Amino acid sequence: MLDLCCSYGINAALLNHDLTLRDLYDHYASSQTEALTTAELIERDRAYYAVRRHPHPVRVIGLDVAPNAIAYARAVGLLDEGFAENLETDPPSPTLHRAAHPTRLITITGGVSFLSPHTFEPLLASTRHPVWVAAFVLRGHSYRAVTDSLATHGLVTEHDATRTFPQRRFTDAREQQHAIDAVTAANTDPYGKETCGWFHTTLHLSRPAQDISRLPLTTLLRDQ
Repeated sequence: MLDLCCSYGINAALLNHDLTLRDLYDHYASSQTEALTTAELIERDRAYYAVRRHPHPVRVIGLDVAPNAIAYARAVGLLDEGFAENLETDPPSPTLHRAAHPTRLITITGGVSFLSPHTFEPLLASTRHPVWVAAFVLRGHSYRAVTDSLATHGLVTEHDATRTFPQRRFTDAREQQHAIDAVTAANTDPYGKETCGWFHTTLHLSRPAQDISRLPLTTLLRDQ
């Protein structure tokens, strides 16, 4: 799995460890954690994640423009490999190109608004196998340029419009109003979602057509 805009490796933490997001909130918001230096937190987190790690973890590569976040996630063992690179402005390094070869799933749960086909194109060109791309996209943001790019690589995008996923709270009233306006402009109703103080996303899943035939998105999400 290659996690775009991975930050401190939260997706890897949830995927490969016996943890919930609530557990992580409690862990990092505790008074004991706040009192630690970065070095002390890294040492504590190595042990914290080690005892909760699943017996057969998924290999996770992290990509983000924030070098400190990547360094932390690598130091505590959340990422197998991590790269602080910006593919919007530069091509991937040879090391990232090689690391992406076995990727079967590309994920992005935050940051889609900052990305274009410039990021996805070289990653897809680096993989040896057909991949799935799972993206959680803000409801007021157009993902069309990326899905058109993915289509040239044989990936068909399905969009689950039946449910939304809260991303984060708004920082202030101005940000909230901007989001409400964007959602409304996209002919979507912000009532009960953005009007309640949260950014909301929807799932866009891009896959080869034969995979969709075998396992439609409605079936894949039925029990989720």
